[in-house]
Amino acid sequence: MQAQDFARTIVHTLRQRGFSAYLVGGCVRDLLLHREPKDFDVATNATPAQVMAIFPDTYAVGAQFGVVLVPIPGEPHSAEGLASKSHTVEVATYRSDIGYSDGRHPDEVRFSRTPQEDVARRDFTINGMLLDPENGKVLDYVGGKRDLEARIIRTIGDPERRFAEDKLRMLRTVRFAARFEYQIEPATFSAMQKLAREIRVVSRERVRDELTRILTEGNASRGFRLLDESALLPEVLPEISAMKGVEQPPQFHPEGDVFVHTLLLLDYLPQPCPATLAWGALLHDVGKPATFRVAPDRIRFDGHVEVGMKIAEKICQRLRFSRDDTDQIVALVEHHMRFAQAMLMKPSTLKRFLRLRCFPEHLTLHRADCLASHGNLATYQFIADELAKTPEEEMRPAPLVSGDDLIRQGYAPGPRFREILNAVEDAQLEGRLPSKDAALEFVRHEFPV
Repeated sequence: MQAQDFARTIVHTLRQRGFSAYLVGGCVRDLLLHREPKDFDVATNATPAQVMAIFPDTYAVGAQFGVVLVPIPGEPHSAEGLASKSHTVEVATYRSDIGYSDGRHPDEVRFSRTPQEDVARRDFTINGMLLDPENGKVLDYVGGKRDLEARIIRTIGDPERRFAEDKLRMLRTVRFAARFEYQIEPATFSAMQKLAREIRVVSRERVRDELTRILTEGNASRGFRLLDESALLPEVLPEISAMKGVEQPPQFHPEGDVFVHTLLLLDYLPQPCPATLAWGALLHDVGKPATFRVAPDRIRFDGHVEVGMKIAEKICQRLRFSRDDTDQIVALVEHHMRFAQAMLMKPSTLKRFLRLRCFPEHLTLHRADCLASHGNLATYQFIADELAKTPEEEMRPAPLVSGDDLIRQGYAPGPRFREILNAVEDAQLEGRLPSKDAALEFVRHEFPV
C-alpha cells in the first residue's frame, strides 16, 4: 500500500472511532507544492495508548512525547521496533510543550484537544498546516499558505523561542530556504544570527545529518552562503569558513577564492548526490588555507592534499561519520589532484587508479572541480573513454602468480613478496604477461632467488 493511501486510512479509521485526525506538517506542504512527500504524518486527539489499541502493530518510539509509528502494510520494518520512518506513518497526539531545558526535548508534554494548540508549538509556518484528506480542506492557523505563496521561511510565533526549544531548527531554516529557494523572514534570520553560537549544544550526529541534507537536497551552495551569512558556518564547520578570502592563482581559478570555488563546485554535483561525494566535494580543498603561500611565480598550496586529508578525517570523526564513509570522504580528498597526471600514467598505474573504491564518485568530483575552475574537461573525457573501452577482466584480471607459487619457486616469505606480486600485476595490466608460465619466467628474471 502507498504511504499516502495508508495515511488516509489511518485518518479515516481514527475518525470512525470518534477522534479528530488530519494529515500534518511537511507532507501537507509538499502536497500543496505538488511535490511527492517523503513521508506522511498524522495529528490526532487520540492518545498514544488509544492509537496503539486501534493499530496493534505499532511502535511506541516516542510515546512519552505523544508519537507512535504505524508500519505501512507490505513495507519492511524491524521486529525489534526500530521501524524506518520511510516505511511507517507517524501518528502524533495533539500537544503543547512546556520548557526545553536540553534544547531539544520538551521538559513536559501536555496533550491537547484541538489542532490549533498543536500547530502552535511546531517549527515553521509552512510546516504548520493540516489537511483533511477526505475533502481536501486545508486548516491553516499560522499563515502557512501565505508564506508558501510568498516563498518565505518563517518560524511559528517568536523565533527566539522556537530556536531555544530546538537549536537544530536554525540549520533546518537554512535547509528549507536552500531547498525551496525561499527567503528567510527578517526576524527569523536575526534570531539565527543572535543565537548561532548555541548550535554547539546540538549533538554532532544531528548536526552532521542536517548538514548532509543541506549538501544533498539541492541548492547546496546557497545553503552554505546562508550558513555563512547567519553566523552558523564558523560554529559548525570553521574549516570551511576559513576558506573565505584565500586567494588562488587566477590562471587556474578565475572564479575566485577557495570558498567561492568550493561553493561553485557544489552546484555541479549531480542530483540526487551520494552523501560521501557531497562531503568529499565540500572538503576537497580544505587543506588550502593552511598551506597558502605566494611564491615568485604564483600562489601555491604545497602539500594541501596531505593536510586536507588530516583535516577531513578530523571533521569526519568530530561529526561521528562511520568508518566506511570517513574512508571514502578522505579518499576523495586524497586523490582529487591525481587526475592531473592521468594522461601521463603508465597503463598499469592508470588501471589501478580506475580501480579505486567508488571510482565514479572520484570522476564526478573531478568533473565538477574542472567546471568550477578552468572548465577544461579533456582529462575527464579521457578517463570516461578509458572506462568505456576497458573490459572488467582487463581492469581486474585474475592473478597469474600467488604467494604459494613463489614459495614453490624457492622464495622465502617476507616483505619482498608484495614487491614481486605488484611487479607481476603491473606487467599483467600492461599486457606483457599472457600466461602463468610467462609470469613465473618474469619473476625468475627480474627477482633472482
